[in-house]
Amino acid sequence: MSARVPLQRREVVASLLTERDDWLVVSGLGSPTYDVAAAGDHEQNFYLWGAMGGAAMIGFGLASAQPKKSVVVITGDGEMLMGMGSLASIGIARPPNLTIIVLDNEHYAETGMQASHTGVGVDLVAVAAACGFEQSCAVADMPGVLALRESITARNGLCFASVKIDTQPVERVLPTRDGVYNKNRFRAALGLLPG
Repeated sequence: MSARVPLQRREVVASLLTERDDWLVVSGLGSPTYDVAAAGDHEQNFYLWGAMGGAAMIGFGLASAQPKKSVVVITGDGEMLMGMGSLASIGIARPPNLTIIVLDNEHYAETGMQASHTGVGVDLVAVAAACGFEQSCAVADMPGVLALRESITARNGLCFASVKIDTQPVERVLPTRDGVYNKNRFRAALGLLPG
């Protein structure tokens, strides 16, 4: 782990999603989905139960299709490492309403807490910046989390943030795993299903 005291994942996610207005939220598989569900189920949450590495690209698609809404991807370091190439495509397109937040505990929590590459020097913030993200930052404290929240609300441009979190296990809060239900509820919230 890094020398700084890492933040608690549930506190970070709850602070980000408080009074979220019309944000569209994509949660990466595993712990980020549990964290988003723990902050409160919402019809504009799109929970990923699989497709590791796909959260950022799903967020990119949503941001492109829904330019008047803030789109927030909340994922983990393991998933972001698997989908790192997506940062290049996103950085070229630069959707101004997209924020990718990586909850980085420097471990693959879903497969047994093996150390991930971010714990031994891979710098996702630098990768995102090199790919063209207008804002690419490491968040190390709660004031930084609150500033990130304000940036999302203001839609200040394409943003990547890595938030170092602790490795303490937390209770799993499981939203429904019914993919058809999740998809249809999300589409209905966007007005994309016939009434």
